[in-house]
This record gives sequence, structure tokens and C-alpha cells, in this order.
Amino acid sequence: MDPTPAPVQRRPYDTDLTDAQWAILAPLIPKPHTRCRPRRADMREVINAILYLLRAGCAWRNLPHDLPPYRTVFYYFSKWRKCGVWKKIHDRLREKIRELHGRAPTPSAAILDSQSVKTTEKGGLVAVTTPARRLKDASAISSSTPLE
Repeated sequence: MDPTPAPVQRRPYDTDLTDAQWAILAPLIPKPHTRCRPRRADMREVINAILYLLRAGCAWRNLPHDLPPYRTVFYYFSKWRKCGVWKKIHDRLREKIRELHGRAPTPSAAILDSQSVKTTEKGGLVAVTTPARRLKDASAISSSTPLE
């Protein structure tokens, strides 16, 4: 008899990665350090939890219980943000999309555009704003009656 229990299968969410998507992302996930304790979390499930969170717009604590614990998910999310893993994933996906459309993986040129906005003929914000008025009896500090 095998002493290790079989992993519990959960019903998939709409946001879960497909096998093809995971094949693209898996090489971009950092390997655990050899000096640290081994990972217990499944990195595919961590990414599934992050995708669920982004799609549902829920709080970290409201992640479903069949996904990894929210503290684990948040740990990897923030760690990968700090060390640039999300940027690498973004760049790799952009390259894949460009290749699918028959273009070079990286753009060869960029276009920057700026736009001028005209103000009103009356002089912009100066004519629109109303000057502040000061009430005579508004402040008790500046009152002319002496304190007893």
C-alpha cells in the first residue's frame, strides 16, 4: 500500500490555466533555492489563485478554500513582483502574440504621441473659480471679546 495519499482533485475555475498555457509559464517561474526548505505549494495552483483573484476582484482572504492559502498566494505574488517575474511573463506573452501574428518578437520602432488641450477663452481656471470669502464671525480665536 502506498503511504502517500492521492492529491484531491478540485473542480476547475474558468480562470484556471490550461496545459498549453502552463507549458509557456512554467519555465518562467523561479526555481526554489537549494539552501531553503523545499516548496510545498504547487506553483500552477498559486498562479490559478492569482488569476482567480484578479478576475473575481475579491480580497486576498476571500480566496476559495480549495486554492492554496491566501498568505502563500500573496507571498509569491509580492515576491515575484519585486524580483521582476511578472515583467518577464508579460514580455514572453507579448513576444508569443507578436509571433502568432507573423511579426518580429520585439518591436523595431515606437510611436509617442502627445496632445495639447486648449483652455477656455476666458483664461482657464482663473475665470472659472470663485474667490473664497471670509466670514466675520467664523473664527472664535479672532474674536474681540477677552477671555474671562
